[in-house]
Amino acid sequence: MQIGMFSVSDITRDPVSGQTPSEHERIKAVVAIAKKAEEVGMDVFAIGEHHNPPFFSSTPTTLLANIAAVTSKIMLSTATTLITTNDPVRIAEEYAMLQHLADGRVDLMLGRGNTAPVYPWFGQDIRKSLPLGLEHYNLLYKLWRNDVVDWEGKYRTPLQGFTSTPRPLDDVPPFVWHGSIRTPEIAEQAAYYGDGFFANNIFWPKEHFIQLVSFYRQRYEHYGHGTARQAIVGVGAQAYIGKTSQQAKAEYRPYFDNSPIYGGGPSMEETEDSTPLTVGSAQEVIDKTMTFRENFGDYQRLLFLTDHGGLPLGTVLDQLELLGSEVIPVLRKEMASGRGEDVPEAPTHESLVKAKYGDEPPRAPRPRANRGDNVTGTSPYEDSEEVTPIQYPRF
Repeated sequence: MQIGMFSVSDITRDPVSGQTPSEHERIKAVVAIAKKAEEVGMDVFAIGEHHNPPFFSSTPTTLLANIAAVTSKIMLSTATTLITTNDPVRIAEEYAMLQHLADGRVDLMLGRGNTAPVYPWFGQDIRKSLPLGLEHYNLLYKLWRNDVVDWEGKYRTPLQGFTSTPRPLDDVPPFVWHGSIRTPEIAEQAAYYGDGFFANNIFWPKEHFIQLVSFYRQRYEHYGHGTARQAIVGVGAQAYIGKTSQQAKAEYRPYFDNSPIYGGGPSMEETEDSTPLTVGSAQEVIDKTMTFRENFGDYQRLLFLTDHGGLPLGTVLDQLELLGSEVIPVLRKEMASGRGEDVPEAPTHESLVKAKYGDEPPRAPRPRANRGDNVTGTSPYEDSEEVTPIQYPRF
């Protein structure tokens, strides 16, 4: 079971102090937050991708590479990588490079994004969002698994004899989670490829996400990757911890009420009732989080949103300390109790290498100039894994 945190990278005015951090201050702060997450024993740090104010994380791989250089254990991920407006070739190359720099401590979550203007900014049509995302991932999947790719689709120029570089570390691509808040086709896509499905349920009522996760599990089994119980599921959470419930609510309320996402909507109490948000004592956070297994079954990854809405850096670091000392150890113990023996752990680079090679040494592709293709010296069709495009049922 992996427990970690994610940031949406917002730059928001602190409603208590009245101060708004600069981009530089916020970027440096999130590196400090990631280091603190590792220090308190979290397994994962994830950052979103956004290309519009008030967010700063337009280049997750650059940020995560810096964090990789100042950490040693924590898994680095995204929440999310835009599979629609990013070119799959760039995703393949940038995340393979990051994977090498981080010695395998990398996976990524793919999503279509929730900001409509991003599409024309990157030359895409939001009306094609779903088929665009599906086609882009089919290409990304091939680029990471085939040394030489010949490919043609509807939404980008064809590729002929193309090799993305660097090749994935140990010839094993980063594990992929598919993030979704509304679309069953994305759950279908995750199931088809045997990838993970991340239900970022922090904003919508749980009943919606229960249906999505259940559907993903059924289709995962349908495609022969394992039983429904063995499907790889991640969920989102959000908490603000105080010594007492009353203290927590008093401290967090101005941040909730002025949030660029929550502000002007349902009250904090109404949001707590209908979403995973918990504002209260450490025990209240534990109790609320333990209900997730009742809703979604045994799952592999839990990520807390910790630095949203203008919370100052010192407060975020204090919250991480409380999560690490008072919440996470109890969650680990409770979640291990009663967990099915057939339920797998979250994939890591080491486990994926072991699954592919067993006790044999992994393959290490090396460029061979002027000999066939530019990596292996073989023909484009030798030692490659062909992937048939997914055929989707009607919904």
